[in-house]
Amino acid sequence: MRAFLAYVTMAAISTAVADEGIWLYNQAPKDRIRKKYGFNLTDEFLNRLRTASVRLNNGGSGSFVSPQGLIFTNHHVAMDCIQKVSSAEHDYMNNGFSAPKQADEKACPDLEVNILTEITDVTDRVQKQAGTAANSSAANRERKAAMTAIEKECSDRTGDRCDVVTLYSGGLYHLYRYKKYTDIRLVFAPEDSIAAFGGDPDNFTYPRYCLDFAFLRAYKNGKPAQTPAFLPWSKQGAREGELTFVSGHPGSTGRLATVPELEFNRDVSYPLTLRYLKSIIDTLLTYSAESAENKRIAQENLNSQQNSFKAFTGFYRGLKEDELMARKRDEEKSLSAGVAGKAELRSDLESTWSNISAATTDLRGFYVRYALLDRMPARGSDLFTIAREVYRYGAEKQKPNDKRLREFVDPALPSLEQQMYSTAPLYDSMEIAAIRNYLEFLAKELGPNDETVKRLLNGKTAAEAANEYVTTSRLKDVAERKRLANDPKAAEASNDGMIRLVRTIDAEARQLRAHYEDKVEAVITSTASKIAKARFAVYGTDDYPDATFTLRLSYGPVRGYTNEQGQHVPWATDFAGLYRRATGKEPFALPPSWVKAKKKLKLSTPFNFVTTNDTHGGNSGSPTVDTKGQVVGILFDGNIEGLPNRFVYREQRERSVHVASQGIVEALRAVYGAKSLLHELGVN
Repeated sequence: MRAFLAYVTMAAISTAVADEGIWLYNQAPKDRIRKKYGFNLTDEFLNRLRTASVRLNNGGSGSFVSPQGLIFTNHHVAMDCIQKVSSAEHDYMNNGFSAPKQADEKACPDLEVNILTEITDVTDRVQKQAGTAANSSAANRERKAAMTAIEKECSDRTGDRCDVVTLYSGGLYHLYRYKKYTDIRLVFAPEDSIAAFGGDPDNFTYPRYCLDFAFLRAYKNGKPAQTPAFLPWSKQGAREGELTFVSGHPGSTGRLATVPELEFNRDVSYPLTLRYLKSIIDTLLTYSAESAENKRIAQENLNSQQNSFKAFTGFYRGLKEDELMARKRDEEKSLSAGVAGKAELRSDLESTWSNISAATTDLRGFYVRYALLDRMPARGSDLFTIAREVYRYGAEKQKPNDKRLREFVDPALPSLEQQMYSTAPLYDSMEIAAIRNYLEFLAKELGPNDETVKRLLNGKTAAEAANEYVTTSRLKDVAERKRLANDPKAAEASNDGMIRLVRTIDAEARQLRAHYEDKVEAVITSTASKIAKARFAVYGTDDYPDATFTLRLSYGPVRGYTNEQGQHVPWATDFAGLYRRATGKEPFALPPSWVKAKKKLKLSTPFNFVTTNDTHGGNSGSPTVDTKGQVVGILFDGNIEGLPNRFVYREQRERSVHVASQGIVEALRAVYGAKSLLHELGVN
C-alpha cells in the first residue's frame, strides 16, 4: 500500500502528488487521475484496455493489436518461444524471424495466453471456511481448500481458467476468470543483438537503445483468433509530458511486507538467491564459451539468469538502505497509532508483529534447505522441472482435490500438462552443466557430509553424478513422461536417471514445504489479514494491494529526470544515439541488417523513453497507451534506481523504460521491410 508515513510526517502533502500505484481494474483511481491530470478515466476506456491486455504463462504481459489475434509483447518475453523453435540450422534468436504469411508462423510449444474476463469477490467464503479452523495451520489448509473448491466450480462451469487471488495479504480474495489460448505462434522477432542491445551491462539502465518487442498470434481451431478488442496504433507516438497508462501483470512486490519479513529477505533469502544465481551464471558462461552451438543453446537461459541476478541485486540494495527500512518501521508505528482508539483492532495487532517475527526466526533455521530442495531446486534445468512434475503428478492425482499441492489441483492441471508435455528441445550438454552446478552448490551450502548430498552424489563427483542422471533419463521422450505421470507405481519404481534424482530429495522436500506452510506461511497469512483489516479501518480501501501477477493499471507522464550526478537525462533516446553507442563488439555490436539500413533510417526518431509509471517484473511486454487508448510504446524495463521500488514508491529518479511506437514503426519500415505487418497494425 501507499507509504503510511505520509499520514504522520507529511499530512499536508496530498498522496495524489506521486504517480504511485499498481491498481486493480475494479478499483481504478479515477478521482486521483481526474484531479491531477484532468483526464476522465471512463469504464469504456478501462474495459477496452482490460480485454485487449494479455498475460503469458512464462511470466510476461502483452496486448492484442489487431482483430486477427496479433499479440504485441517484448522480445525477451517471447524469447522462450523463439529459442524453442530455433535450431542450429535456423537460429532465430541471432538472425531474427519474420513470417512471410500466416502459414509460416511458428507454433510455440508450450505458451499459454490469458485474458481477464471477470472478477468476483469471494472473500467471505474463503475467510468463513478458514475461520472454522482450530489454529493457524488448520486455517491455512482450510483457506486453500476453499480456494481450490471455488476454482474448480468456476472452471467446471465455464471451461475457462479460474484463479482465486489473494489480495492485501489476505484482506481480500478475488476470483479471476480468464479466457485462454494455447495455440500461440511466432510472427516476428528482431535479432537478439538489437532487441537486447547493450546486453547485461546496459540492463536496468537508462539511456537505453533496445528494440525489445516481438509479435505473436493467438489461434483457435487452427485459425487466427478473432479479437475485436484490440489496441490501435498511435499515429503520433510517444511525446514528452503526455499522460500514459500501462496495463499488465506485475509479478510480485513487497510493499505490504512487515519489517521482520523484509529483514529476513535482506539477511537470508536474497543473499542465498544471489549466490545461487551467480553460480549458474558462471556455469552457463563457461558452457557457452566452449562452442558456438553451446552459446546458442544457452542464450535464453543465460539471459534469464543474468536478468534475475541484476534485479535481485537492486532489491537487496534497497533493503540495505537505512532510509528505506526506517520508512517501513515508521509505517508500522503509524498503523499502530491509528488503531490506538479501536479496542478490537488494537487487540488483534498487539501480538501480530511478534508472531511474524517468531515465524521468520523459525524460517531462518531451515530456509536454505527448503529453498534448495523444494522452492527453487536445480535452477537452469528444464529437465529437472519436468522430472519433478512427472514424479509428483500421479501421486497428487490420487489424493482428494483439496488435499493436493496447489499446483496439482484439477483447475491447474491443463496448464501444468501443457508445460509437462512440451515438445520443446532439451539438450543433454546444458542439462548436465546445470545439474552439476546444482549438486556443487548443494554441497557448498549444506556441506559435503550432509546425508542428502551424499545420497545424491553416491560416491561420485558432481560432474560424474550429473552426467549419469541426465544420460540415463528417457524424459526427453514425451510419451515416456505421459507413461510415468499416469502410473505412480511405475514412477516410484523407475530407474530413470532424473526420476531417481527427484525421488532422492522428494520426501525431505515435501516435509520442508509442509513445515513452511504450517508454521510460517500460516502464521504470516493469518496475521497479515489482521494487518489488512486494520489498514482498511484506518486508511480506507481506496488503495492498491501488492502485485500478484494479475492485471493492474499504472499511470504517469513521459518525463526525464536528473541523475545522481546532477545531469539531466532526457525523456527519449533516438536512433542516432544507438549508432553512437555501437562499438562493433558484443554486446554493443549491431546486426548486419542495421548496419546496412542506417542511411534509410530517420535518425531523430524516438527509440526508447521513460515515464513515472509504477511497474515491476511481470509488467514486461505491457502496452503503453495514451489517453486515447492508442499504443505509444511497450514497457520493457526499469532503471537501476527504480529497483528498490519493490518495497516503496519513489519517482525522483526512478523510471519505467519503454520502446517508442514510432521507433518500432521506423524499424519495421526501414530495416525489415515488414509491409504486411505494418498494414495489419493500421500504419501507412
